[in-house]
Amino acid sequence: MACGSDIVSGRKKVAIVEKDITAGTCTNYGCSAKFLLDSPFEFIDSLSRYDKAGITGNTKVNWQELMAYKKSEIPTYASLMEGMFAQMQIDLLKGYGKLVDAHTVSVDDDRISADYIVLGTGQRPARLQIKGQKFLHDSCDFLDLDKMPKHITFIGAGIISMEFATMSAKLGSEVHIIEYADRALVAYQENYIDSVVAKMTAEGVYFHFKQAVQAVEETTAGLRVTTAQGLELETDYVLDVTGRIPNVENLGPDELGIAYNRSGIVVNEYLQTSVPNIFASGDVIDKNIPCLTSTASFESDYIAAYILGVNQEAIQYPAIPNLVYTFPRIAQVGVSVVEGRENDAYRIVEIPFGQQLKFQTKLEDEAHVTLIVNQNKELVGASLLGNEAGEMINLLTLMINQKVTANDLS
Repeated sequence: MACGSDIVSGRKKVAIVEKDITAGTCTNYGCSAKFLLDSPFEFIDSLSRYDKAGITGNTKVNWQELMAYKKSEIPTYASLMEGMFAQMQIDLLKGYGKLVDAHTVSVDDDRISADYIVLGTGQRPARLQIKGQKFLHDSCDFLDLDKMPKHITFIGAGIISMEFATMSAKLGSEVHIIEYADRALVAYQENYIDSVVAKMTAEGVYFHFKQAVQAVEETTAGLRVTTAQGLELETDYVLDVTGRIPNVENLGPDELGIAYNRSGIVVNEYLQTSVPNIFASGDVIDKNIPCLTSTASFESDYIAAYILGVNQEAIQYPAIPNLVYTFPRIAQVGVSVVEGRENDAYRIVEIPFGQQLKFQTKLEDEAHVTLIVNQNKELVGASLLGNEAGEMINLLTLMINQKVTANDLS
């Protein structure tokens, strides 16, 4: 529960209440750890494409050493953030925060008064309500896994599952992904997903679509996963990556009448809850835009500006890019390809740039970009496939938000 540096610079006193490790999920249990662990696989995947150019090698990732490095590096960030807070004269209150009334927060046995309160409690991994639930692991467990299992099963084919399965397969594990839907990553461009699934399949990942897991049982050899459709898998480790749910329980919103649902806390166009001086920011909000660190930062900056009276307008989100860390990467921003094809006001431009000037695309034949252009010839959306997608999507996002035309770019 906090506001950020903008409020400090505006000379309002700020306190942050945190019951867990300082800096939250992304820094300690999510993005930072994933980036660190993923990077070596990116180099190896890129190098593998150069077999056709006469460059060979058998570079491998030692997961145990990589994990040991992660465990020594990531914990340093919390103390770094605490030092920043102290320098900015932000009070860090360690304990469980709960709303008492519209202007009071209890932190364990203490009570803190505030003019404004911001709920930024985020999300946590969901957990399937099935027989054998105690055998399921979540993303936090995987990102702390000292030894990679020989056989690993993922329940769900969303972003986290596909990213972790990619790493696991490259380490030589037998990987199975069980998904209730008929394809993976349903929010992304279908032909791009097909390319990723095909590559993962070639690397030894088994996909089981239209399957609903109903039980995980312990056996003498390990674990057995069964589905309602009759699939049975013998495995060593089961990861439940079926989604995330907002942390809204036991915050006290029921007593204050703060509305929330299974998607999060309901806010208005000013990010206010039903109690006007209590705001919400980040993944805990009920919203349709991507739940990303950059989104939460934008929302928190907006709230700070609103409280300080700098900006009293309703929040206006820019185009927000997102990236899936598979190989190849998948990125998208703005108007989706599906929206573009369904609306005559848009024109779709397909560029298979991996087939052109291959030395520039690092021999990545499948690299591709789909652009969505409006009637004013402005770029309004983009979808990319390729290991350079993360860098390219940043430039395309800037073009969308600044309404850069093709003539401007030329």
